[in-house]
Amino acid sequence: MSGIYNPLLVFLSLIVVFLASYTALELSGRIFSLQQKRQRVHWLLGGAIAMGIGIWSMHFIGMMAFALPIRVGYDLSFTAASFLLAAVVSLLALSTVTRGKLPRVRIAVAGTVMTLAITGMHYAGRGAANFATGSIWLSVNKLDANWVALAVSASSLTVLIGTLAFLGLHTSGLSDSLRRANSQLDHLGTHDTLTDLPNRLWLTAHIERAMEACARRGSMIAVLLVNLDGFKTINDSLGRAVGDGFLKTCASRLGQNLRHDDMVARIGGDEFVIVVGGLLDPSVAGQITDNVLRELCREIVINGVRLRVSASIGIAVFPRDGNDVATLLHNADAAMYDAKQSGRNTFRYFEPTMSTTALGTLILQRDLQRAFEQGQLSLSFQPKFKIANLSLSGAEALIRWQHPEIGDIPPLEFIPAAERSGQIVQIGNWVIAEVCRLIARWDALGLPAIQIAINLSPVQFNVPDLVDHIDAIVRSAGVAPERVMFEITETVAMQNADKTTAIIQKFQSRGFDMAIDDFGTGYSSLAYLQRFQVRQIKVDRFFVSDLDVHERQGGALLSAIVTLARALNMEVVAEGVETVTQLNKLASLNCDQAQGFLLSKPLPAAAFQQFLNGINRMSHGKPETQAVVEPG
Repeated sequence: MSGIYNPLLVFLSLIVVFLASYTALELSGRIFSLQQKRQRVHWLLGGAIAMGIGIWSMHFIGMMAFALPIRVGYDLSFTAASFLLAAVVSLLALSTVTRGKLPRVRIAVAGTVMTLAITGMHYAGRGAANFATGSIWLSVNKLDANWVALAVSASSLTVLIGTLAFLGLHTSGLSDSLRRANSQLDHLGTHDTLTDLPNRLWLTAHIERAMEACARRGSMIAVLLVNLDGFKTINDSLGRAVGDGFLKTCASRLGQNLRHDDMVARIGGDEFVIVVGGLLDPSVAGQITDNVLRELCREIVINGVRLRVSASIGIAVFPRDGNDVATLLHNADAAMYDAKQSGRNTFRYFEPTMSTTALGTLILQRDLQRAFEQGQLSLSFQPKFKIANLSLSGAEALIRWQHPEIGDIPPLEFIPAAERSGQIVQIGNWVIAEVCRLIARWDALGLPAIQIAINLSPVQFNVPDLVDHIDAIVRSAGVAPERVMFEITETVAMQNADKTTAIIQKFQSRGFDMAIDDFGTGYSSLAYLQRFQVRQIKVDRFFVSDLDVHERQGGALLSAIVTLARALNMEVVAEGVETVTQLNKLASLNCDQAQGFLLSKPLPAAAFQQFLNGINRMSHGKPETQAVVEPG
């Protein structure tokens, strides 16, 4: 008995197996890219069914392409079993190739199982063929084999093509998502996330394009570097939410009244840059800057809080002040710094001498780091005395910097530079550690047990975990906290009274004393002083010097301060006492302590140690004395 193959059905089986193979490759790529386990399971099951239909259909159509001169039927259970085996082998194949790395053992095991499953599918399909009279499908229902094969082919092709179309839709959606994601990434890479203004990268490209255009036209560009005055105080005292809202509002105002080709960018926390191109007269930049300052000075309301801000602005003009982006920004920054030094809420055009000032600041910041490493910093102590009997009550220590090339650099020069760069935190930590080291030395020598007060700069006072950090330094040196007093200026204390109160209380809970320095120069009130509950009030030297010039008026002010301190159980220390008249007047006002050149100049640590040693020999067990230390 001989048979023949139907060419059409053979061709259809080839088409089916081609689409099944292509579908398998597309499915494996899609499944491999999925990250969520649940999605992978759904796609594996659906893919296994589609791929299984393709494999089973190819085999079934191939069998039906072989025509015999007798009727052929197919057993339903064997036919279903052959399809299940095709689906299982498809599931195994997809799950294997989508796992990333494929060790040889896994490949060998999977290959063996797949071979057995494909072989089982083949023989199950062969076993389904039934030549008996009672076989189902073709014999019972009198169905033509060719039509059945065509129906299976059409169904299989529909499933496979539908799967590919479904994959195509998902791939297209994925491509659109990727394009949107890339677009968002490009935007994030060139724009500030908070204000959505261009960042430094986009700013640089914009200035370069503007310089090329202005060079062709013979015009100029003005680069305005804007620094918000007092933003740090707002952010630290009112919280980040208010600070962020404040920056957004300022960013919006900076962009008002600018032309379409001009740009506003944010390059730092509170620093913005405005680029104005196509100028024929540099003075136009000054007019624009005046408008910017007026806009920024208007009241801002954030979360019900009313705020006002000023700005310091530096202007650099291309090509006069620089021919590249870096130089223009550097010179604009130097001009901005000069505006701050001139009182803030103003602007300055760049001048060559400003570079020297800015360079000097950078040199100081650079050399400060070397000062720590090479031991150029030291402390000098200026004694304090009780006014009633002129006995020693303490000392104030001043930080000194002996530069190997420049010589002695006054604190008023390097402390502001250190605060701007953030190095003041490192300096403050060094002062605390050095004070503790000296206390330990003096105790070992049996000198009077003195209390050292350390002045905290505004930057230090806003360091997170300040009290814990300082407490760790003091205790690690083996020094009792009662031996240390910390001072903050009145201005710093009033920036955020609630925060100041909390920090003072935390210091006091650890055993440290606190003092308010430069009292009378800020805007304290009795209510706030009651909340602070510090141990000492240090009266600014301005009030003391006024005792010589305006004795009656100066005496009235000091008398009020002493009365206030007495009511709050606080001590009053007068700074800058330089004449006998001042000292006598302070005594008549019942001021507690005094310090100044009249009584003693600052003494280096070694000389102050000798001074304490002399007092120790004279005291012979008299009550303990106190001392005060301040960096700068």
